[in-house]
Amino acid sequence: MAKKLMKGSEVLGASAIKAGCLNFFGYPITPQNEVPEYMARELPKIPGGNFIQAESEVAAINMVYGSAASGARCMTSSSSPGIALKQEGIAYCCGAELPCVIGSVSRGGPGLGGIQPSQGDYFQATRGGGNGDYHVIVYAPSTLQELSDLTQKAFYISDKYRNPAMILIDGAVAQMMEGVEIKDLHFPPVDKSEWAMVGKQGGPRHKVITSMYLNTDELEAVNMRFQEKYDEILKNEKDAELYMVDDAEFIIAAYGTSARIVRNSINDLREKGIKIGLIRPITLWPFPDYAFDKIPDTCKGIMVLELSKGQMIQDVKLALNGRFKDVGFYGRTGGNMFDSNEARDAIEKYIKEKSILEVIK
Repeated sequence: MAKKLMKGSEVLGASAIKAGCLNFFGYPITPQNEVPEYMARELPKIPGGNFIQAESEVAAINMVYGSAASGARCMTSSSSPGIALKQEGIAYCCGAELPCVIGSVSRGGPGLGGIQPSQGDYFQATRGGGNGDYHVIVYAPSTLQELSDLTQKAFYISDKYRNPAMILIDGAVAQMMEGVEIKDLHFPPVDKSEWAMVGKQGGPRHKVITSMYLNTDELEAVNMRFQEKYDEILKNEKDAELYMVDDAEFIIAAYGTSARIVRNSINDLREKGIKIGLIRPITLWPFPDYAFDKIPDTCKGIMVLELSKGQMIQDVKLALNGRFKDVGFYGRTGGNMFDSNEARDAIEKYIKEKSILEVIK
């Protein structure tokens, strides 16, 4: 299939359909409205495809719960405060082990905030606002082609582990246009017959899907089983891109839109003879700590650039495990974005300050 010029929100929807998504439940909120608009137009054209605009974000995620319980591939999407409203339902889906995909398009915050791009929802995605010991698998694509590929992968991984997966992008990725090939990505089939509630066609065995366990020992056993699953995800599903890291004297950590911008800054600095590299987490949970083990001994410092006041920096510090005393940071917030020149200047300032400290020592 040849590449087609598409908007990010459309790529998300088209890739979900390509992955076999049959049911979409959503509610309008800027800047992700083009996702439900696309699904409303295209999904009913698919045999068995259904689009429902729910009466609220809360209703939408609970419709996902019901659809997922039947074994159908299903999806919802929203933006920052809308995802906040879905948190209880997301936790329920985790507790009931129901696979689904959630598209999260970040905007400025906190609260209602603004409609411009932001990366202030990192904590919301990776820590979550629901109750209990649970995790959502989180992908952070940086290009629209990667958005397409990771959306299809998310449906498979969600099915494989019976766990919700989130595609975390921001308003910039959702609204930009690039040439994209919606590929036929082939993943192994996942058997849902043992748990999906499909009525009589599923056989006489009684099936129950719930997240409520009133016996404390039973609930603890469930949580221990979940932890084994999360440990398997931690072991097998971490992903990151390393760019010009092998000989780097300074490393930048950035994801999503920030990483797109920073890559240009790194190329400019390389032309000036400054050896600098990029670690770009592709999975935010599980966080790819292995990538930070690959930082060479030549590295003198590491810096995080993010469209927030510094949320991913916590996971970067954990991944470094004390290897560097300080981690630099530069970010914009409120929907403001740095460009490659601003990012380059911030990186050069950080390098200069580090160099001065080295001389003082």
